[in-house]
Amino acid sequence: MTLVTGFLGSGKTTLINAGLKSPELARTVVVVNEFGEVGLDHQLYTSSNDAVVVLENGCLCCTVKSDLVATMNSLYHDRARGDLPDFDNVVIETTGLAEPGPVMQAFLSEPTLDGLYRITNVVTMVDAVNFKTTAEKHEEALRQVALADDILVSKLDLAEDVAFTALAADLHRMNPAANIARADFSTAAVVPLLTHAGFDAADAMADPSEWLSISDYETYEQTTASPDGVKDQDVPHHLAAKGIESFVLTRSKPMSREEIQFLLDGIGQNLGPSLLRVKGLINVLEEPGRPAVVQGVQHLLHNMTWLEKWPDADERTRVVFITQGIARDNLREMIELLDRMSERTFAARERARLARLAAEQREQVA
Repeated sequence: MTLVTGFLGSGKTTLINAGLKSPELARTVVVVNEFGEVGLDHQLYTSSNDAVVVLENGCLCCTVKSDLVATMNSLYHDRARGDLPDFDNVVIETTGLAEPGPVMQAFLSEPTLDGLYRITNVVTMVDAVNFKTTAEKHEEALRQVALADDILVSKLDLAEDVAFTALAADLHRMNPAANIARADFSTAAVVPLLTHAGFDAADAMADPSEWLSISDYETYEQTTASPDGVKDQDVPHHLAAKGIESFVLTRSKPMSREEIQFLLDGIGQNLGPSLLRVKGLINVLEEPGRPAVVQGVQHLLHNMTWLEKWPDADERTRVVFITQGIARDNLREMIELLDRMSERTFAARERARLARLAAEQREQVA
């Protein structure tokens, strides 16, 4: 399932229409808010019910008339009953003012959707002409960028020649792991974005490397910490007050399940609404050789899933935190402080456990 987000007029509908021209989207459901707002190019010729219509290429188009969760449940069960044509892909177009976070959170935390759908890609459209002004006035636009997997810059034909290079640099500071490109509305370019397989955390043999993009975040951190890097090239003034930041927590030693929960709960409680996203691999003491996948949006974390093996020789715990409104130095200090507290707390508990065990053994010998 792909989320297509972006501020008003950034090109979301144009992107989806380009994809609908391909037969590869014939088994796709497009979920939108109102048909009148979407302006689909295809003729709507067969009505399945009052909320779902079949497009001429076989693709379904669905309006969200109430709750998204209820709509997605209805689509799934209508398909199972045979009331709708079979589909195996979903594209959701969010409204221009919507943050992708709550949508992502619904699919991670809503029990009735568990196992039915999986978000594989978040595509954010950015208007090269208006993004600066939009970002100054609307935090939603910044969060759309921060949570994207792919960022497409549109309206470059109306901007100055240097607009893409400068804007791409700003976007990279907010989201070091995203693929940032000029918007290409050719069907060949759009279809892979709307049918991306993504990472399946429920697949024990899946490779999470691309999804995590740890090296991108680590490279960005190293660069900003370097006196010769972009440290002196501060985030532009219009973004500084609403700064999007990221931080990678790295642990060399395995953690117990209890310590993991203690640490993540502490981070969630202290970062609160400033926490936009969490994703990472954890080396769990009780599960040697099997990394745990942790992911969450805002303050809610999804239940951990397990991989059968590490994607490479690096078996360190590495978790990415994406936040808004916390200065980088403060973010680093806060997470590292919580990490030290967690490590010391559970080291003390382990020492106490071993001391009790030794005392019991002495009593038995005596």
